[in-house]
Amino acid sequence: MLLHGVAFIFFILCFLFGMTWLRSGLFNIANEKIKKWLHYLTNTPVKGVMTGTVVTAFIHSSSAVMVLTVGLASSGLIPFRQTIGIMLGSNIGTTFTLEMFTLDMNYLIIPSMITGCVLYFFRSPQIRSTGMIFVGFGLIFTSIRAIQWLATPLTTHDSVRTYMTQVNEHIVLALLIGCVLTAIIQSSTVVTGVAMGFLAAGSIDLHAGIVIMLGANVGTCITAFIASIGGGTQAKLTAYAHIWLNVIGVAMFIPFIPLLGMAVRALADSADLQLAHASVIFNMICSLFVLPFANRFARLIENIHLSKKS
Repeated sequence: MLLHGVAFIFFILCFLFGMTWLRSGLFNIANEKIKKWLHYLTNTPVKGVMTGTVVTAFIHSSSAVMVLTVGLASSGLIPFRQTIGIMLGSNIGTTFTLEMFTLDMNYLIIPSMITGCVLYFFRSPQIRSTGMIFVGFGLIFTSIRAIQWLATPLTTHDSVRTYMTQVNEHIVLALLIGCVLTAIIQSSTVVTGVAMGFLAAGSIDLHAGIVIMLGANVGTCITAFIASIGGGTQAKLTAYAHIWLNVIGVAMFIPFIPLLGMAVRALADSADLQLAHASVIFNMICSLFVLPFANRFARLIENIHLSKKS
C-alpha cells in the first residue's frame, strides 16, 4: 500500500512536471506572438473568445493565458473589458488538452522522450524549447498510463475504498477535492487528468469525476488572483471577473450533473473520454452563454468591485 501510494504521488509529480515543460516550451517559442495576438485580436468579445481558445489550446494552459492576460491588463496594453473574451476562450481552449489525454499515444512516448532529451542539449533557445515540448509530452502520457494502472490496487485498500465511496456519495467533498488540489497544484488540467485516471480504473463514478472537474474550474482561479496582487485596478478586475465567471458557472451547473452524465454516456463508451466530453460541454455552454452579455458582465464586475473602493 505504501509503495503504491509513493508511486502514485511520484507519477502525479511527473504529470505536473511534464505539463510545466510542455507549456514552457510552447510559451518560449511563441511568447512574443501570443502577446501581439492578445493585444490586437481582443477588441470585441467574439475575437477575444476565438483568440483565447486558440492560444490556450496551443500552449495547453488556461492558467498561463490568464496570468498573461492579467499582466497585459496591469500594464495597460489591453483594458479590463477586453479580457472577458479571452477568459471565456481560455475556458474552452483548456478542454483540448483533456481530449488529447484520451488518445492512445503510447507508441510515441519513448521516441518523444529520446528526441526531447537530445534537443534539450542544443544551445539554441528555440531548439531547447522544442526539446522541452517533446519531453513534456512523453512525461504526460507516461504519467497518465501509470496513474490508471496504480488506481486499481490503491483502491483495494480498505481506508482508500471508504474514502472513494465518500467521494462518490458526497458532492461537496468531491467539489472541495477538485478545488483545493487545483489551488495547490495550480493546474485544473492535472487534477482533472488524475480524475480521468481513477475513472478509467473504475475507482470513482462519472458523477464524482464531473464534480471534481467542476471544483477544478473554481480552484484554477487562484492563479490569476495571485498574479493580480499588486497589479493595479485593471488586473484585479480581471482576476475578480475570472472568479465570478467560474464560481457562478459551476453553481448553476451542479443541479444538471445527472443530465450532463447522461449526455456524455451517449457520446462515448470509455469513462475517461466521457469526463473529457463533460468538460468540453460545461465550458462551452458557460462561455457561449456569457458571450452575448460580455460587456454587461464587465460593467457588473466594475460596479461590484469599484463601488466597494469608492
